[in-house]
Amino acid sequence: MDFESFVLAAATDDLADAATTVAREYADAVEYRMDAVDAAAEPGAVSPSVTALAEYDGDLPVIATNRAAWEGGAAGPAVPPSDQDAVQAEAARNRVESLAAAASVDTVEAVDVELASLAADAPGVETVLAEAAANDVAVVASSHDFERTPSRDAMRDALESGLAHGDVAKLAVTAETRKDALDLLAVTREFAARDEPVATMAMGAVGRHTRAVAPVYGSKIGYAPVDAADATAPGQYDLATLADLVESLS
Repeated sequence: MDFESFVLAAATDDLADAATTVAREYADAVEYRMDAVDAAAEPGAVSPSVTALAEYDGDLPVIATNRAAWEGGAAGPAVPPSDQDAVQAEAARNRVESLAAAASVDTVEAVDVELASLAADAPGVETVLAEAAANDVAVVASSHDFERTPSRDAMRDALESGLAHGDVAKLAVTAETRKDALDLLAVTREFAARDEPVATMAMGAVGRHTRAVAPVYGSKIGYAPVDAADATAPGQYDLATLADLVESLS
């Protein structure tokens, strides 16, 4: 997956969604939320999400995401690498190594790794990067701010760091004002003008429109659930709605 053009991903924790009429008509890929699947498994069990990926035979390529709790996901631990003790670091290693296993599955064409894990060279990160490289799998280096929209300089720094560590830099912020949304779009356009692959969006009601507008300014990935009730982040449109909006605006 090269992300040279915009990719609309159906965000889900059930790969059966990839076979639905809506996904087949509107999605370019599936973002599979491994963390939501594995969180429901018995402790110590073989990752059910990896098993599901190995059995997946759908037409849509997969972006595998195993989001940590400290970055808004369901997988442990709840604190970032810089604050983890030995037990938490081992849990983090297990999470990332499950993502590495996903990178070896033929239908997986991208893996999402938190920028904080990449920058800290957290346990297991070297393994997932090696598997991704060996299998020609793209790395999406992602960062999320669920409280605010950082300054333009801070957003630039996050995206630059993401590009240094991955093939695509993803930045999701929380917009409190229209200016926040404009700042995000302006920074997005700066990177797109240099042909640097970034994926951006502003979460929440105020920034919701950026999910449809950011692709116009060069954002390379959008995320939406097949059903709005299954949203994985604040402010997501359902898949069909977002696809129609992006197509109309572009």
